[in-house]
Amino acid sequence: MRLAAISDIHGNLPALDAVLADIARRGCDLVVNLGDIVSGPLWPRETLERLLPLQLPTIAGNHERQLPGEPATLAPSDAHARQALSPAQLEWIAALPPLLRIEDVLLCHGTPGSDLDYLLEDLDPPSIRPSAATAVAARLQQPLADDAGLVLCGHSHTPRLLRLDDGRLACNPGSVGLPAFTTGYPVPHQVGTGTPDARYALLERRGGRWEGQLLAVPYDHATAAARAASLGRPDWDFALRHGRMP
Repeated sequence: MRLAAISDIHGNLPALDAVLADIARRGCDLVVNLGDIVSGPLWPRETLERLLPLQLPTIAGNHERQLPGEPATLAPSDAHARQALSPAQLEWIAALPPLLRIEDVLLCHGTPGSDLDYLLEDLDPPSIRPSAATAVAARLQQPLADDAGLVLCGHSHTPRLLRLDDGRLACNPGSVGLPAFTTGYPVPHQVGTGTPDARYALLERRGGRWEGQLLAVPYDHATAAARAASLGRPDWDFALRHGRMP
């Protein structure tokens, strides 16, 4: 079995198109989507118009969980997506599951227990650092993860592959659409890959063991950055151009 994992598109349609084209060129049996699909000052409605006909196995990220809330309570990135989406698109988002199991593959956005926590990183303000395998294994002490050969996560936008001591493979494919961000949860910190490329992962099961490859795809990031700037988001403009925060 060969699958592609995409995550954290954040409404970046040019990045998504580039990644889907690269996946088609390389070939795979299945593409899975790990959430945070539309939130951001880019192309939320158009991104779902591109994705929904593909019928990819998809889970909710923290932003999908937040979007159906009261409009007045939404942060700017969620608010932009909320007002742009059709009622049918919002219904589709509200119905997404937080976790999904496909054979021996577990899909989660953050950790199996929280869509706001990082699976493969520890907080080390003002940034993050890779977690030890023992810490990751402790976060995976959940029924759906116990016998999973492959655990896929997103949320940190940070590409990483980690082989646990018991042979399980944990993978964050990185972000398709947003290579850097600043957040105040649970403490202020920044994340960045250092390049504007779109990210995803290819995973393949060989002889009962999962192996992975992290991939970076160049795309027209200047157009995405200009879109963010035109909508009053200089923070996204900078992140999309440089893969880091100012």
